[in-house]
Amino acid sequence: MGFFDFLPQVAAYAEDPGAVTRLNERHRRIVAPLVPQIAGARVLDLAAHDGRWSYAFAAAGAAQVVGIEGRQDLIDRFAHFPQSDFAARVTLRCDDIFDGMEQAIAAGERFDVVAVLGILYHVMDHFRLFRLVRALGPRLVIVDSEFALRPGPVIVLGRERTDKVLNSIPQIAGQDRALIGIPSFPAMEAIADALDYACEWLDWSDLPADRRAPVADYFRPEVKRRATCLLRPK
Repeated sequence: MGFFDFLPQVAAYAEDPGAVTRLNERHRRIVAPLVPQIAGARVLDLAAHDGRWSYAFAAAGAAQVVGIEGRQDLIDRFAHFPQSDFAARVTLRCDDIFDGMEQAIAAGERFDVVAVLGILYHVMDHFRLFRLVRALGPRLVIVDSEFALRPGPVIVLGRERTDKVLNSIPQIAGQDRALIGIPSFPAMEAIADALDYACEWLDWSDLPADRRAPVADYFRPEVKRRATCLLRPK
Protein backbone atom coordinates (compact mmCIF):
# COMPACT_ATOMS: atom_id res chain seq x y z
CA MET A 1 0.00 0.00 0.00
CA GLY A 2 1.21 3.49 -0.79
CA PHE A 3 -0.06 7.04 -0.67
CA PHE A 4 -0.46 7.37 -4.44
CA ASP A 5 -2.44 4.15 -4.91
CA PHE A 6 -5.45 6.27 -5.91
CA LEU A 7 -3.73 7.56 -9.07
CA PRO A 8 -4.78 4.75 -11.46
CA GLN A 9 -8.31 6.19 -11.33
CA VAL A 10 -6.85 9.26 -13.08
CA ALA A 11 -6.67 8.55 -16.81
CA ALA A 12 -3.06 9.66 -17.26
CA TYR A 13 -1.90 6.98 -14.78
CA ALA A 14 -4.35 4.19 -15.58
CA GLU A 15 -1.96 2.28 -17.82
CA ASP A 16 1.28 3.17 -16.05
CA PRO A 17 1.50 1.22 -12.76
CA GLY A 18 5.26 1.73 -12.74
CA ALA A 19 4.81 5.46 -12.30
CA VAL A 20 2.60 4.90 -9.27
CA THR A 21 5.07 2.47 -7.71
CA ARG A 22 7.85 5.01 -8.23
CA LEU A 23 5.82 7.85 -6.73
CA ASN A 24 4.94 5.72 -3.71
CA GLU A 25 8.59 4.92 -3.03
CA ARG A 26 9.57 8.57 -3.36
CA HIS A 27 6.73 9.58 -1.03
CA ARG A 28 8.00 7.14 1.60
CA ARG A 29 11.50 8.63 1.42
CA ILE A 30 10.76 12.33 0.85
CA VAL A 31 7.40 13.26 2.41
CA ALA A 32 6.60 10.69 5.10
CA PRO A 33 9.69 11.40 7.27
CA LEU A 34 8.96 15.14 7.17
CA VAL A 35 5.34 15.02 8.34
CA PRO A 36 6.15 16.74 11.68
CA GLN A 37 7.68 19.67 9.78
CA ILE A 38 4.92 19.80 7.16
CA ALA A 39 2.00 19.67 9.62
CA GLY A 40 0.43 23.10 9.96
CA ALA A 41 2.82 24.63 7.42
CA ARG A 42 2.15 26.83 4.42
CA VAL A 43 3.81 24.98 1.54
CA LEU A 44 4.88 26.13 -1.93
CA ASP A 45 5.22 23.38 -4.54
CA LEU A 46 7.26 24.55 -7.55
CA ALA A 47 6.51 23.02 -10.96
CA ALA A 48 3.58 21.23 -9.36
CA HIS A 49 2.68 19.15 -12.46
CA ASP A 50 -0.88 17.89 -11.85
CA GLY A 51 -0.78 18.66 -8.14
CA ARG A 52 0.22 15.18 -7.01
CA TRP A 53 2.87 16.39 -4.56
CA SER A 54 0.72 19.34 -3.50
CA TYR A 55 -1.97 16.77 -2.67
CA ALA A 56 0.57 14.74 -0.69
CA PHE A 57 1.70 17.77 1.32
CA ALA A 58 -1.90 18.63 2.17
CA ALA A 59 -2.51 15.02 3.24
CA ALA A 60 0.60 15.26 5.43
CA GLY A 61 -1.10 18.04 7.37
CA ALA A 62 -0.09 21.25 5.60
CA ALA A 63 -2.45 24.08 6.44
CA GLN A 64 -2.27 25.41 2.87
CA VAL A 65 -0.44 24.33 -0.28
CA VAL A 66 0.15 26.57 -3.27
CA GLY A 67 1.44 24.91 -6.43
CA ILE A 68 2.86 26.79 -9.41
CA GLU A 69 2.74 24.96 -12.74
CA GLY A 70 3.29 26.29 -16.24
CA ARG A 71 0.93 23.94 -18.09
CA GLN A 72 -2.81 24.46 -17.56
CA ASP A 73 -3.70 21.06 -19.00
CA LEU A 74 -1.74 19.42 -16.18
CA ILE A 75 -3.44 21.57 -13.56
CA ASP A 76 -6.81 20.49 -14.98
CA ARG A 77 -6.04 16.88 -13.98
CA PHE A 78 -6.25 17.82 -10.31
CA ALA A 79 -10.04 17.95 -10.57
CA HIS A 80 -9.94 14.16 -11.08
CA PHE A 81 -8.10 13.50 -7.80
CA PRO A 82 -10.24 12.34 -4.87
CA GLN A 83 -11.87 15.47 -3.48
CA SER A 84 -11.00 14.83 0.16
CA ASP A 85 -10.99 17.42 2.92
CA PHE A 86 -7.32 18.17 2.33
CA ALA A 87 -7.77 18.66 -1.44
CA ALA A 88 -9.54 21.91 -0.57
CA ARG A 89 -6.29 23.17 0.98
CA VAL A 90 -4.53 23.02 -2.40
CA THR A 91 -4.45 25.96 -4.82
CA LEU A 92 -2.75 25.53 -8.20
CA ARG A 93 -1.59 28.59 -10.12
CA CYS A 94 -0.73 28.49 -13.83
CA ASP A 95 2.48 30.44 -14.25
CA ASP A 96 6.19 30.22 -14.89
CA ILE A 97 7.80 29.34 -11.54
CA PHE A 98 10.12 32.36 -11.60
CA ASP A 99 7.33 34.78 -12.46
CA GLY A 100 5.06 33.13 -9.93
CA MET A 101 7.60 33.45 -7.12
CA GLU A 102 8.31 37.07 -7.98
CA GLN A 103 4.59 37.85 -7.85
CA ALA A 104 4.25 36.05 -4.52
CA ILE A 105 7.17 38.04 -3.07
CA ALA A 106 5.70 41.31 -4.36
CA ALA A 107 2.40 40.39 -2.70
CA GLY A 108 4.16 39.79 0.63
CA GLU A 109 3.49 36.04 0.68
CA ARG A 110 5.56 33.78 2.91
CA PHE A 111 5.91 30.00 3.04
CA ASP A 112 7.19 27.69 5.75
CA VAL A 113 8.19 24.92 3.34
CA VAL A 114 9.17 25.13 -0.34
CA ALA A 115 9.34 21.97 -2.47
CA VAL A 116 11.69 21.89 -5.48
CA LEU A 117 10.83 18.38 -6.67
CA GLY A 118 11.85 17.23 -10.13
CA ILE A 119 12.41 20.70 -11.60
CA LEU A 120 15.98 21.79 -10.77
CA TYR A 121 17.51 19.92 -13.73
CA HIS A 122 14.93 21.41 -16.11
CA VAL A 123 15.95 25.04 -15.53
CA MET A 124 18.99 27.19 -16.27
CA ASP A 125 18.89 29.89 -13.58
CA HIS A 126 19.56 27.80 -10.48
CA PHE A 127 20.95 30.54 -8.26
CA ARG A 128 18.11 32.89 -9.19
CA LEU A 129 15.63 30.16 -8.30
CA PHE A 130 17.04 29.70 -4.81
CA ARG A 131 17.40 33.45 -4.23
CA LEU A 132 13.67 33.77 -4.90
CA VAL A 133 12.95 30.78 -2.66
CA ARG A 134 14.95 32.39 0.13
CA ALA A 135 12.99 35.64 -0.21
CA LEU A 136 9.82 33.67 0.61
CA GLY A 137 11.19 32.92 4.07
CA PRO A 138 10.98 29.11 4.33
CA ARG A 139 12.40 27.21 7.28
CA LEU A 140 12.71 24.11 5.09
CA VAL A 141 13.43 23.66 1.37
CA ILE A 142 13.05 20.14 -0.06
CA VAL A 143 15.08 19.51 -3.22
CA ASP A 144 14.82 16.34 -5.31
CA SER A 145 16.75 16.43 -8.57
CA GLU A 146 19.21 14.77 -10.85
CA PHE A 147 22.78 15.85 -10.12
CA ALA A 148 25.81 15.53 -12.36
CA LEU A 149 28.50 13.17 -11.12
CA ARG A 150 31.30 15.63 -11.79
CA PRO A 151 34.08 16.85 -9.48
CA GLY A 152 33.73 20.40 -8.28
CA PRO A 153 30.82 22.85 -8.41
CA VAL A 154 29.77 22.70 -12.06
CA ILE A 155 26.54 22.89 -14.03
CA VAL A 156 26.32 20.72 -17.13
CA LEU A 157 24.32 22.35 -19.92
CA GLY A 158 21.92 20.50 -22.18
CA ARG A 159 18.82 20.95 -24.31
CA GLU A 160 15.43 19.26 -24.07
CA ARG A 161 12.19 19.30 -26.02
CA THR A 162 9.47 21.53 -24.62
CA ASP A 163 6.58 19.48 -26.02
CA LYS A 164 7.07 16.76 -23.40
CA VAL A 165 5.13 17.35 -20.17
CA LEU A 166 7.99 16.20 -17.95
CA ASN A 167 10.40 18.69 -19.53
CA SER A 168 10.92 22.43 -19.35
CA ILE A 169 8.27 24.81 -20.59
CA PRO A 170 9.40 27.17 -23.40
CA GLN A 171 11.73 29.93 -22.20
CA ILE A 172 10.85 32.18 -25.16
CA ALA A 173 7.84 32.19 -27.48
CA GLY A 174 7.83 29.31 -29.96
CA GLN A 175 10.86 27.55 -28.44
CA ASP A 176 10.89 23.81 -29.09
CA ARG A 177 14.15 23.01 -27.25
CA ALA A 178 14.91 24.68 -23.93
CA LEU A 179 18.35 25.21 -22.44
CA ILE A 180 18.75 23.38 -19.12
CA GLY A 181 21.49 22.81 -16.58
CA ILE A 182 22.22 19.81 -14.38
CA PRO A 183 24.13 20.91 -11.26
CA SER A 184 26.74 18.72 -9.64
CA PHE A 185 26.44 17.76 -5.98
CA PRO A 186 29.12 20.33 -5.01
CA ALA A 187 27.28 22.98 -7.06
CA MET A 188 24.13 22.40 -5.02
CA GLU A 189 26.15 22.69 -1.83
CA ALA A 190 27.84 25.89 -3.06
CA ILE A 191 24.49 27.50 -3.92
CA ALA A 192 23.12 26.56 -0.51
CA ASP A 193 26.17 27.89 1.32
CA ALA A 194 26.15 31.19 -0.62
CA LEU A 195 22.56 31.75 0.51
CA ASP A 196 23.35 30.79 4.11
CA TYR A 197 21.56 27.44 4.00
CA ALA A 198 22.78 24.20 5.54
CA CYS A 199 22.48 21.33 3.04
CA GLU A 200 21.61 17.85 4.31
CA TRP A 201 21.59 14.95 1.84
CA LEU A 202 19.07 12.20 2.49
CA ASP A 203 20.43 8.66 2.47
CA TRP A 204 18.82 6.39 -0.11
CA SER A 205 21.43 3.65 0.29
CA ASP A 206 19.43 1.68 2.85
CA LEU A 207 16.61 0.98 0.38
CA PRO A 208 16.59 -2.81 -0.14
CA ALA A 209 17.90 -3.95 -3.50
CA ASP A 210 14.62 -5.65 -4.39
CA ARG A 211 12.79 -2.28 -4.19
CA ARG A 212 15.26 -0.21 -6.19
CA ALA A 213 14.13 -0.92 -9.75
CA PRO A 214 11.38 1.77 -9.89
CA VAL A 215 13.82 4.35 -8.51
CA ALA A 216 16.98 3.14 -10.21
CA ASP A 217 18.02 6.70 -11.08
CA TYR A 218 18.81 7.28 -7.38
CA PHE A 219 21.52 4.60 -7.66
CA ARG A 220 23.21 5.36 -11.00
CA PRO A 221 27.00 4.97 -10.75
CA GLU A 222 27.90 7.25 -13.68
CA VAL A 223 27.11 10.57 -15.41
CA LYS A 224 24.23 11.70 -13.17
CA ARG A 225 22.27 10.47 -10.19
CA ARG A 226 19.01 11.56 -8.65
CA ALA A 227 19.19 12.61 -5.00
CA THR A 228 17.30 14.48 -2.29
CA CYS A 229 18.55 17.21 0.00
CA LEU A 230 17.05 19.44 2.67
CA LEU A 231 18.05 23.09 2.99
CA ARG A 232 17.57 24.95 6.26
CA PRO A 233 18.69 28.45 7.27
CA LYS A 234 21.93 28.33 9.26
